[in-house]
Amino acid sequence: MTVDGTPTADALVAAAAPALAGPTDRLWCVGGLITDDAGRIYVQKRAANRPLFPNCWDVAGGHVEPGESLQQALAREVHEETGWRLERVLHLVDAYDWDDSWSTDGRPRREADFIVTVSGDLFNPRIETDKFSTWRWIGPDDLGVLGENRAPGDDFIIQLVARGLAWLNR
Repeated sequence: MTVDGTPTADALVAAAAPALAGPTDRLWCVGGLITDDAGRIYVQKRAANRPLFPNCWDVAGGHVEPGESLQQALAREVHEETGWRLERVLHLVDAYDWDDSWSTDGRPRREADFIVTVSGDLFNPRIETDKFSTWRWIGPDDLGVLGENRAPGDDFIIQLVARGLAWLNR
């Protein structure tokens, strides 16, 4: 828990899926479904030169570095990719294992995706232009855009954002 009593990313994972909170040989990743006051979720389009999902929409996130907690990694990734500061972790949307056949290290991944709030100018993110080409806010009526440049049947990001929006609009 944080000083104000809100749960941390680590606490949410430990409470929701204790088996996922323990030691693993998997490389941890985190994702932040950043929300605004209108109940939308921030997404950014990966650059064309990215080996994984080029020109596809994604949420802010990435790998947990050695010695980092999930909370620390989430705050770092959100700041690196948007320039915003993580304020609160509201909800664990999902935690799951996946295999990364595109990486050079060959390690399987374990990911936790959270709905979060941030501070900063939400109309002017500072995106990493070498990694992302553009950004936008997504509401329930905009989900179809997330399928752009995805392979047939690759609807993971659509489902993830849809679950996040459903939780926000419950």
